[in-house]
Amino acid sequence: MSTVALGIAKKLLQISAVKLQPKNPFTWASGLKSPIYCDNRILLSYPEIRKEVKNAMKDKLFAFGAFDVVAGVATAGIPHGALLADMIDKPFIYVRSKSKGHGRQNQIEGELKSGSKILVIEDLISTGKSSIAACDALIEAGGNVIGVMAIFTYGFQKAYDIFTDRSIPMDTLTNYESLLSEALSSGYINEEEKQILDSWNNDPVQWSEVYTRQEI
Repeated sequence: MSTVALGIAKKLLQISAVKLQPKNPFTWASGLKSPIYCDNRILLSYPEIRKEVKNAMKDKLFAFGAFDVVAGVATAGIPHGALLADMIDKPFIYVRSKSKGHGRQNQIEGELKSGSKILVIEDLISTGKSSIAACDALIEAGGNVIGVMAIFTYGFQKAYDIFTDRSIPMDTLTNYESLLSEALSSGYINEEEKQILDSWNNDPVQWSEVYTRQEI
């Protein structure tokens, strides 16, 4: 675990951009029960942390190699991508989950020149499906995706596998392992709660099903 990953994890916990509730789980939009909830939009309201995240992204982007344009994934990846693009003086575009139903019916907003090398910015990597869908839209439009960078990942193996299968590099500023380490060392959670969180991370669907049965 890097110092940067631990430091950003600490900030996300401090401002409740990530919340951990092992014994009182959240309900995700999918209906699954989860002991963690992430909303990195919150950090936009904290200028110093926002700046720290932006600087960390700048330091990490060089590992992806040269690129021409930054693309944010709608909606939560848009502000972070725009902030980064402005900082490094690169063009910015963003990708919707689907085309608009009116006007020019764009899925990609902004100018994307054919053959452009694109760094995609996400706020969160969960299963990786939405990120890959955005990459597919950019590739179909003539772009060349060189990688995806996000603030946080739950660390699901299926997410790593989907990026590997597509040969698209992916990296994040911090991750689930660093988050739990920081949460435990700061007293945010105890050992028993960490075990619950580890169990969820190993199989979120089964964990949700077991919890739901117990709740009933």
